[in-house]
Amino acid sequence: MEQLSYTYPTNQPINKKIHVGVVGSGDLEILMFPTTKQESTIKICTGSDGFGEVWANVLTRFFDRYPISADIVINDFGATPGVVYLRLTQAMEELSDEK
Repeated sequence: MEQLSYTYPTNQPINKKIHVGVVGSGDLEILMFPTTKQESTIKICTGSDGFGEVWANVLTRFFDRYPISADIVINDFGATPGVVYLRLTQAMEELSDEK
């Protein structure tokens, strides 16, 4: 298991906790927690070692589009970059209460 950490400067605080996805083969879960900081911290626990640059690329793309401030925990079990971005987008839908 690899542990990764990232920080992004942000300016839009979230107002509630969010949980999307499940930890299972080829999937992941995302937990978002409100913070008062002007940044997002992301802690990733993944079963796929050696993909730090790929994670950074997906997260940079996400935070360029959604500059939310949150403490984020991602538990990954081999999700593809597309699934990672999908789950992050689902979390944004939960934040806006979209159905």
